[in-house]
Amino acid sequence: MPHIALPEGLQGIRSAMAFRPETAGPLNQLAEILLHAPNSLAPGERELIATYVSYLNDCYFCQTVHGAIASAHLNDDEELVRRVKADFQHADISPKLKALLVIASKVQKGGKHVTSDDVAAARALGATDVEIHDTVLIAAAFCMYNRYVDGLATWQPQEEALYRERGKKTAREGYVTMSQEYLPQK
Repeated sequence: MPHIALPEGLQGIRSAMAFRPETAGPLNQLAEILLHAPNSLAPGERELIATYVSYLNDCYFCQTVHGAIASAHLNDDEELVRRVKADFQHADISPKLKALLVIASKVQKGGKHVTSDDVAAARALGATDVEIHDTVLIAAAFCMYNRYVDGLATWQPQEEALYRERGKKTAREGYVTMSQEYLPQK
């Protein structure tokens, strides 16, 4: 049961955003830029970063919905998403993404845990400064999003099919477009 009176029937962050739409707009725009907009990292890779950080933070809603979005971008490869969460070093992803996930996992613990050696290792595997920047910002943002979702005790149904459907739609339409369904129209 949510800690405050959130709109019913909206899962996770969607209910919190519908409760306070003036904060939802910037949060959705940030997610759109970081996860959906054109970037040298594929959307599936960026969603895997968000999923992994959410997994480390034990945020069921975010790891499940962003895992579903990642899977939708990755030819519905749900098993790859599970492998990344369980042990990304042995998952079938690029060495560059593995190095970026190391950075993301350190940001999740605290920004000062990221070392110049971590950044150098990512660069040596082809990561650009923008990719390193965006990895750090995705990880930091998802620590915030995860705490927002769990700090309000939002409704997080356990039926994975609900997340799968939402994941496919968000992968197609992005975050700003998807948010229009639960935010008041101007």
